[in-house]
Amino acid sequence: MSSYTTDTFFDGKIQVMQSQAGYRFSIDSVLLAFHAGPRPGDKVLDLGAGCGIISLIMAVRAPDIRIFAIEVQTELAGLAEANVNQNQLEDRIEVIRMDMRLLKPEMTDGPADLIVCNPPYRRPGSGRINPAEQRAVARHEIKVTLIDILETTRRMLRTAGRFVAIYAAERTTDILCRMRNAHIEPKFMRMIHSRQDADAKLVLIEGVKDGRPGLKVAPSLILYDNSGDYTKAVKPMFEP
Repeated sequence: MSSYTTDTFFDGKIQVMQSQAGYRFSIDSVLLAFHAGPRPGDKVLDLGAGCGIISLIMAVRAPDIRIFAIEVQTELAGLAEANVNQNQLEDRIEVIRMDMRLLKPEMTDGPADLIVCNPPYRRPGSGRINPAEQRAVARHEIKVTLIDILETTRRMLRTAGRFVAIYAAERTTDILCRMRNAHIEPKFMRMIHSRQDADAKLVLIEGVKDGRPGLKVAPSLILYDNSGDYTKAVKPMFEP
């Protein structure tokens, strides 16, 4: 039986219940939700939604959007649904517990305008597999691969729709190549460094379905200053 914690976010505007021993969201989710930038009226798919944190943040920031949160793991999907109810966002976020590889546009009332995803960063067999299943599935391509995610995106995204993801910097070549193979043209990239003198660990990437070639590489995002606090660029990402 899992035990849970309830954490507040955005000065108490969001309450998030998470498994104490299972998967817990990190700053990756906050960065992705901020950079996704849903537009008014967007229909959004959150692939691999976990406890629902990315959907919750986007819904609070953009009241005119509709979100489908897709999560295959039963316990996490239940948590996401509980968090949606706790935050009274049932009319804006629908949690769907299923394998994203089986998703069809008619299940979400047609194609999406925006798809967001925080994919598992590690290939199967690379590094130690976490004994906690939720964490293992979140970190390694156990239940879904990068190719699966991009094939789902190609199938579920409208033409000229946007795909926004955060991924391991060391696998930037993989995601760029596979996005183009799936007809999701990379249009924006931003490297993320923990500190000014540290190598990039993460990369934010945005693509457009059937978009024209042309990639904008934005200035790097530095997370922490010399005192260990969030930088001025990061602090607004934790505000509603």
